[in-house]
Amino acid sequence: MDTRRLILVLIFTLSSFMLWEKWQQYNHPKPAAEAAAAGTAGGVAPQPTASLQGAAAPAAPAVPGTAASVPAAAETFTVATDLVKATISSQGGDLVQLELLKYRAHENKEKNFVLFEPKHQYVAQSGLIGEGLPNHRAAFKRVAGPAELAEGANELKVRLEAAPQNGVKVAKIYTFKRGSYSVDVAWEIDNGSGKAIAPHAYFQLQRDDVAPEGETKMVSTFTGPAVYTETEKYQKVDFADAAAGKVKFAKTADNGWLAMVQHYFVSAWVPAEKTPREFYMRKGEGAGTVVQAGVIVPVAEVAAGAKGAAAVTLYAGPQEQAALKAIAPGLDLVVDYGWLTIVAAPIFWALQFIHNLVGNWGWAIIVLTVLIKAAFYPLSAASYKSMAKMRVLTPRLMQLKERYADDRNRLNQEMMKLYQTEKVNPLGGCLPIVVQIPVFIALYWVLLGAVEMRDAPWILWIKDLASADPYYILPVIMVVTMLIQTKLNPTPPDPMQAKVMMAMPFIFGFMFFWFPAGLVLYWVVNNILSIAQQWRITQVIEAGGKAANDPKA
Repeated sequence: MDTRRLILVLIFTLSSFMLWEKWQQYNHPKPAAEAAAAGTAGGVAPQPTASLQGAAAPAAPAVPGTAASVPAAAETFTVATDLVKATISSQGGDLVQLELLKYRAHENKEKNFVLFEPKHQYVAQSGLIGEGLPNHRAAFKRVAGPAELAEGANELKVRLEAAPQNGVKVAKIYTFKRGSYSVDVAWEIDNGSGKAIAPHAYFQLQRDDVAPEGETKMVSTFTGPAVYTETEKYQKVDFADAAAGKVKFAKTADNGWLAMVQHYFVSAWVPAEKTPREFYMRKGEGAGTVVQAGVIVPVAEVAAGAKGAAAVTLYAGPQEQAALKAIAPGLDLVVDYGWLTIVAAPIFWALQFIHNLVGNWGWAIIVLTVLIKAAFYPLSAASYKSMAKMRVLTPRLMQLKERYADDRNRLNQEMMKLYQTEKVNPLGGCLPIVVQIPVFIALYWVLLGAVEMRDAPWILWIKDLASADPYYILPVIMVVTMLIQTKLNPTPPDPMQAKVMMAMPFIFGFMFFWFPAGLVLYWVVNNILSIAQQWRITQVIEAGGKAANDPKA
């Protein structure tokens, strides 16, 4: 097995890795029967288990509800801060639409990006569990107040009240904050009944399993619910498993959070630390595979004539790692680099550091590529030297193949003798390439997952490094650079292998037509640097070979 075959195997391995990732996301078996059986739970409040209620507490009765989706007749109103425009429904007080003012839609850059939206049945819901208490199907009335964050103010409070039941008054309060995608969602309970109550509050996210706008089968990331606890760490859950209740995470804890993840953006319910909580996932309301994923927290017993409260933080916005890390431990893990996190995390830190210096993400990618190439220069040089020596020996190898075409064993013996005589290791380029593969794949995931690349311009026609090159200029340049690299490599003695190697630039170029421009930019710069390094080493080796074979020398 020579270096050319190794390169072919490595290309096949990388392609297989990407195909495996795609299979995991698009072909996961969906237990339709089990999911349908769970479908009736969507319109009622979830029920806490005995472990969350406590041994002495009675089970909370189910709250009647309907599985119908939010009717069009439900009144809505909109409030705005410096970062978001939120639409809230009078039914359940649900957050039914969230427009991010600093981010543009994928297809239409004239519009703002919308995270919560009716198209994906994506809403943030919450309610109380207890007899006569309002859930996410109850009617609320907004208390008069400002609809926009006032100049100089740091908070915008929105208060909704439900009709009193059995003497119990309930209010739901949203607290939006300046410069933040975090929203505090609180419940106030005024117990005017003649007996103590011990309710629970639940906070859930509902979404269908349709990939967000901009996802393609060539480049896609995880979309779905996820949960984190200190003991079990970050766990992603497939929509079908969540709808069927087939989840393996610990359902109760006193730490952690629950999220709905998609490419570049996330929404997450984050209860206060050391607060008992129970996580759940179930089939939600609406057509298709819709999932409700949420968390239940207990409310301290409210005595007759007393007041009680419960609050949980909702983060709904971009996957900015520094901001996520500040909100809750492990929340930054939604920027998922998989098993290469240990390599990808420092690469992202370096990329961000360079961006702070140069002020442009495109140039930051180029500088980082140069630095990585420089760090691996000794390994790359060893690989290119091996290929250059093989290139010098190619004519002699072809002669041996012609001479011993009918004797395979003798051919192999003569080839090994030639390698020993010329002190050439045909596998000399293997280790350098293998060592670099994890770094290259980690950088791939960094560039694919960083929300900072979204709508980030580079130069001229590249207005968004997270989208494909609109004129396919970078992919064409990449094909050209790969063809040049192929010409610099030793010609395979096998004609079929030579044809495959010549076809690979076009195959990869076709794939990269739909890749984000930032990723293609990295590959182009890396290829150009590799060509310069390989050409120089090849020139030196070939010059040395000619001098050694020159009788006058």
